[in-house]
Amino acid sequence: MTEEQNKEKQVTFEEAMEKLEEIVDRLESGNVPLEEAINLFQDGMLLSKQCHEKLKTIEGKIDRMIDENGEEKMFSIEEAE
Repeated sequence: MTEEQNKEKQVTFEEAMEKLEEIVDRLESGNVPLEEAINLFQDGMLLSKQCHEKLKTIEGKIDRMIDENGEEKMFSIEEAE
């Protein structure tokens, strides 16, 4: 797959999750021919990977925080004793 084709397949997190739900519903119905089921499974795995990558990116952004002086510092939650 070329980089351009990969970009075309990129969707928002919400769109990917919606498509994943549709794929799961279709596969769980049991009324999908084998070849189509394999294609749906492959599409689902690609969407799952995209969601995972998006979540890791967001997690990295949340871990870093800019303080009032404009300096980047790690985000941490202090627990009360």
